[in-house]
Amino acid sequence: MKVQITDTQKKVLFHLSLWSIWMFLSVSNARDEELYIRTVIVSTVIVTTHIPLFLLNTEWLIPHIFPRKGAVVYFWSLMGILAAFSFLHYHIFKWVAQYHGIILDWGSGKVIMKGTLALVMVAAISTGYGLLNYVVRQERQQQEKKQERLQSELSFLRSQISPHFIFNVLNSLVYLIRSKSELAEPVIIKLSELMRYMLYESENTQIPLEKELAYLQNYIELQKIRFEEDVEIRFHIDGNATDQLIEPMLLIPFVENAYKHGVSMLENPVIEIDIKIREQDLDLLVKNKVAPATADLKDAGTGIGLKNVGRRLELLYPEAHTLNISHKNGWFSVHLHIDT
Repeated sequence: MKVQITDTQKKVLFHLSLWSIWMFLSVSNARDEELYIRTVIVSTVIVTTHIPLFLLNTEWLIPHIFPRKGAVVYFWSLMGILAAFSFLHYHIFKWVAQYHGIILDWGSGKVIMKGTLALVMVAAISTGYGLLNYVVRQERQQQEKKQERLQSELSFLRSQISPHFIFNVLNSLVYLIRSKSELAEPVIIKLSELMRYMLYESENTQIPLEKELAYLQNYIELQKIRFEEDVEIRFHIDGNATDQLIEPMLLIPFVENAYKHGVSMLENPVIEIDIKIREQDLDLLVKNKVAPATADLKDAGTGIGLKNVGRRLELLYPEAHTLNISHKNGWFSVHLHIDT
């Protein structure tokens, strides 16, 4: 099982590692007889000046002062804080040394210089660490905002699909009730299955491909009941859906468009639906005859439904799909390939 480390845990591990190494480097040159006192002095100084300076820079100056006031104000704020900690560092170092009876054999200027140099190194490390975290946070926020915009747009596109489809199906049901009431019951059953899919599956990010294909088959069966022998439907699936996933209600707009524009004003309407499944590849070819009167519309035709699904494909499969729409020799065809 892969263990997931949170940002807080990463931060704690970083500080433990940093200050352990910092302490080791600070006392590594001490002789055995002075190692204990040297360790006490160094640890006190680190806890009271180095760690607060590091945290003040990374948790306040860089996240709040730097983005709001700019680099100049940030720099002078850091210099002021560094000077204050240098003063504090010297007096803490001197007090701890005197408490343990240590006589400083070097001049106070040397003590201040060494202490300031250590603080400058802490400031430099904290600035690099803080700026890196700031950049990472900014990129993460941008990604989150982008994802929110994509989700909002996808939700809007899905909301456009469902009412449009329901309206068409209800028209089919009204037609059957008026003409052949004995077919109304199976249509209602099919409609309930479609509605169940739309209500419980369409809100998922992705669903098994076999569910989407079952939904498509239910829709085609419903249309067969409606049109009976008036429309020739050639529907074929080559391959088996196994563990492939797909965006819900992604295929139906192409088939729905074929029924919408490929049935009226034609003597012998034909709709061909060919689906090929190959491991992680999915091919959908939908063709329908087009009446001359609607030919111009078809070339412009992509219509609201196809534009809608085209946009969804751009958002969901930006580098993993191809969509070709053409009108040749009285046939309108849509060829979709998806790397599922």
